[in-house]
Amino acid sequence: MKKMAAAAGAIVLLGGLSACNNRESADDKMQEFTDAWNNQNFEEMYGYLSSDAREQIDEETFIEKHKTIYEETNAEKLNIQTEEAGEDAEGEEETVLPFSVSMTTSAGDVSFEREASWVLEETEDGEEWQLDWSPSYIFEELGWEETVNAERTEPERGEILAEGGDPLATNVETTRVSLVPGSMGEEQDDTISTIAEELDMPEEDITGALDQDWVSDESSVPVKTLSPDDEEAASAVEDLPGVQLSEVGNQRYYPEQEAAAHLTGYTGNISGEELEERGGTYTQSSEIGKTGLEYVYEDRLRGEPGMLISTSEEDVIAEEEAVAGEDVETTIDTSLQERAYEQIEEDVGATVALDPQNGDTRALVSAPSYNPNNYIYGWPEDELNDFNDSENRPRAAKFNSTYAPGSTVKPITASIGLSNEAITPDEEMTIEGLEWQPDSSWGGYSVTRVDDALSEVNLREALITSDNIYFARTALNTGEEDFTTGLEGFGFDQEIPYDFPVGQSTIASDGLDSEVLLADTGYGQGQMQMSPVHLASAFTAFTNEGDMLAPQLLASSDREVWEENVVPESGISTIQEGLEGVVEDDRGSAYEPVNDNISISGKTGTAELKQAGEEEGTENGWFVAYDNEEEDLLITSMIQNVEDRGGSEYVVEQTKPLFEE
Repeated sequence: MKKMAAAAGAIVLLGGLSACNNRESADDKMQEFTDAWNNQNFEEMYGYLSSDAREQIDEETFIEKHKTIYEETNAEKLNIQTEEAGEDAEGEEETVLPFSVSMTTSAGDVSFEREASWVLEETEDGEEWQLDWSPSYIFEELGWEETVNAERTEPERGEILAEGGDPLATNVETTRVSLVPGSMGEEQDDTISTIAEELDMPEEDITGALDQDWVSDESSVPVKTLSPDDEEAASAVEDLPGVQLSEVGNQRYYPEQEAAAHLTGYTGNISGEELEERGGTYTQSSEIGKTGLEYVYEDRLRGEPGMLISTSEEDVIAEEEAVAGEDVETTIDTSLQERAYEQIEEDVGATVALDPQNGDTRALVSAPSYNPNNYIYGWPEDELNDFNDSENRPRAAKFNSTYAPGSTVKPITASIGLSNEAITPDEEMTIEGLEWQPDSSWGGYSVTRVDDALSEVNLREALITSDNIYFARTALNTGEEDFTTGLEGFGFDQEIPYDFPVGQSTIASDGLDSEVLLADTGYGQGQMQMSPVHLASAFTAFTNEGDMLAPQLLASSDREVWEENVVPESGISTIQEGLEGVVEDDRGSAYEPVNDNISISGKTGTAELKQAGEEEGTENGWFVAYDNEEEDLLITSMIQNVEDRGGSEYVVEQTKPLFEE
């Protein structure tokens, strides 16, 4: 009997040993777990967790935690590798096995090494190695009660600079006014009223902010971020009950305000359409250049966003720092920009100033204007409605729009006529009377000139007296085809090679299809449309031996010839003499007001705009001029509605002071 009992005991022991031998090793379990992990099969992974780990986290939370963290951090190329364990790693009830984790995330590469603790537990299938899992397996910094945050860090926007580094668009630190509702007490209505008055904002904007769903008595509710120009308002409200003041940095600011609004433009929240178009690193909360240079140089100014992945305890998991945007230095002269704006700020018009030696843009001014800081810090109460309702369209830049150029186009007509031998510099054209038509086929229409004192007119005299008949006949003698080709050589019907978007200047809607239209176009009427920027560029040909320069905006740009030899060498001096006479000769349209402090040449123009059936219309006045002595300044000015202010003489009066030092 004893022998039989011993035999039975041996059988049981052998059975137990057999069960142990059939149990998978911890190494095998680790490999299976990492295979599931690499395949992101989180449900399968949960099946390997120990009882203690399961008490800490249920299956649904385990699966969701992995999915959420990996999605929010844009984890890709997940690679978990088991490492070789030490000789004494495996114990009877606990085994420690090393492993490594690597991945790419939106904040850069992440890699770390950990040790997995496997414990021997009784399961339905007998004793099994189970994983004593920890959240630190996802990211080594992550604890049980912590969450993972993935936060974009916006880059500091590059500055827009004038010549020499003066800021046109910059970033500043300013003050934000917030309200804590629970601290306002019974004086809430008085506080809101006072804030609205001191900060020049509607009361409903304040009450609307306080009525948001998320606001509680303890909330700090932002009401307004103050422009640097309004910093004094902070002291007027800081002692009111419930008011909190805080410093906020990296706020866009435009120190030139109205003087350079259409030049700089402004930034704003990205629209859905812009987000769809741009994509990439932009999000729904991104700021983007909306107009002006902010729009033109958006790609250079924006910079590259960064990303910070951290735990809720602020332990950094991965970080890719934002790359600040590039500063953009322009050729703008802030002093000239300001003075040019002061000259026309009460008018509707534009001023463009170039350096005729290299095409550098010295000023771009449009009026009426607005303060671009209002788009950043909010519009004063009622001002936005007046701005939007103005018939003078203060939002639209005038310097890059097109208008009938009037007589300012006559030197261009002369250049084309000379190139095609339709006229010669000294040849006199016989013109008698104030009106002219080639023959009776024109019916009752004729070209009219202002003065009939001259009956024998050469090019110099025609420019000084702005003789419409002379230039109408020059266009006719040139012919429709050659005249059109000549205008195209001066940049008409072409895209202007300029960073700032400019409307394309046009000759006629359907070509110069009649003699009358060809003649009228020769002296700047007809259907011709030209922008102030283009006109300024065209006149550089008269200061550069016949070469027309492309306008430049960036300080780093080189001189660029847009079109070569648009003025024949034989006629340049005659045209220059005529343009000088426009200002210096008492018969010239730009003679008054006389200014002995400057020496300039130029050309005026007046374009009458009539609606169908009208006998009289409004007038746009032009003056384009360049400095004869320093030869470093060329200015084109256009002012609308000058019919009751002396026509182009008013524009001359507003422009001449800009040539004074």
